[in-house]
Amino acid sequence: MSARPVYSIVAPVYNEAGNLQRFCDEVALALDSTGESWELLLVDDGSTDGSKEIMLQLAAADSRLSVIGLARNFGHQIAVTAGVDYARGKAVILIDADLQDPPAVIPRLADKWKEGFQVVYAVRSERRGESFWKRFTAKLFYRMIHRITDIDIPVDTGDFRLMDEQVAQVLRQMREHHRFVRGMTSWVGFKQTGVEYVREQRAWGETKYPLRKMIAFALDAVTSFSFFPLQIMIYVSFILASASLVVGAIVSFLRLARGEEFFGGQATTIILLLLLSSFQLFFLFVIGQYVARTYNESRDRPLYVVASTAGLRRAQAPTQRMQVSAAFPHQAEEETRNDGV
Repeated sequence: MSARPVYSIVAPVYNEAGNLQRFCDEVALALDSTGESWELLLVDDGSTDGSKEIMLQLAAADSRLSVIGLARNFGHQIAVTAGVDYARGKAVILIDADLQDPPAVIPRLADKWKEGFQVVYAVRSERRGESFWKRFTAKLFYRMIHRITDIDIPVDTGDFRLMDEQVAQVLRQMREHHRFVRGMTSWVGFKQTGVEYVREQRAWGETKYPLRKMIAFALDAVTSFSFFPLQIMIYVSFILASASLVVGAIVSFLRLARGEEFFGGQATTIILLLLLSSFQLFFLFVIGQYVARTYNESRDRPLYVVASTAGLRRAQAPTQRMQVSAAFPHQAEEETRNDGV
């Protein structure tokens, strides 16, 4: 069995064929500068543009690279989780393969880790090549999450971060399906700090987070770490109840003072009913989001299914093997026997 690496770099990949060669080269350059051992885990999240074939070629050329092929597109956060499950390093580094998060920042994260910090997150001081709308909504999202959640989730941070093995082990035990990894690493606690960097514009391809996915991601973040949407209902109900009492008193007074013809007709009633109905439907939607997530967790399905692996020094299943063993191919057992583990 090969020696355990100091660093495990986890990179989810979905249709990044044009970035992979450069990404792997820059990761190797950055990690080699540390003078310590490392491995790069490329998690293929159901790519359809030839990314998997490129990853396999890169892994065949460099023994430090490994490929974990998921059976379909499970989503970015699940792909990150799969990589963390397989990581063997004393520190686990999460980074996207689109080169917007520069691998050259990794040694700075490692330096903070060596100082004793167990989570080192990268803070975006600037976002290049993004539209005003993208920057505005991202800024609003991070500050909203920071305000309404019960934990301190740093603003302007993505998943680009380093985690000590102790933190990674805790993260492996958290098996919820609707995942917000940057919130989860904040929730675990430990000693944390940030490192500022400039987020570059995408070198090739297009964003994997269009508006629809961003909204779904925001819902996962809010419902995973806050009951604020449920708690706000009581305040809205008080406001509506108070408003109805005031309006009822005013209408009654004016009708007594000016006669029944004042406020005659059904228009006011219809408007008020539509307003109340819209609030009711909105809050039913909010409740439904929490109920649906509870139902999804109760099914206890595997978070992901691995179709194939390549280049792993030992074909280990995740730490939570007993919970998700059905998600791993039989070849893992065969490779384990071959490696003498």
